[in-house]
Amino acid sequence: MRRVEIVAESTVARQATGRLVVETRGPGFTEITAEATGFVREAGLRHGLLTVFCRHTSASLTIQENADPDVRTDLMTALDRLAPRDEPYVHGIEGPDDMPAHIRTLLTDAALTIPLVEGRLALGTWQGIYLIEHRDRPHRREVVLHLVGA
Repeated sequence: MRRVEIVAESTVARQATGRLVVETRGPGFTEITAEATGFVREAGLRHGLLTVFCRHTSASLTIQENADPDVRTDLMTALDRLAPRDEPYVHGIEGPDDMPAHIRTLLTDAALTIPLVEGRLALGTWQGIYLIEHRDRPHRREVVLHLVGA
């Protein structure tokens, strides 16, 4: 049996909540790692959990590689194949890009949880936090960040 190494223990003593507005340019990935890191730094906590929550059903969040932009291009291509815009969807009140956007959000995440260890987000070397815009035109998206810890 593998043993889990305890890297930190503390009592939950504080929490902080913030709001980030992201102006998107249309379909694609917008990295928000720097903003999340800045929020954590300002809150001053050393250990805990950061929850990042997207307040929309046609945009989503993901943690992905931030070194090679080709990864994000290939991911958008895969999402286009999984939820094509030209399917005859029943829901179409908000336009032909809306239902595929909902499906893409279903396939990705509306919320992420990232451990905070020694005052830093426990992201891997090549990981970044991204908001994914699934609609065809630019939007103003709100992301709520909630940090709890000590």
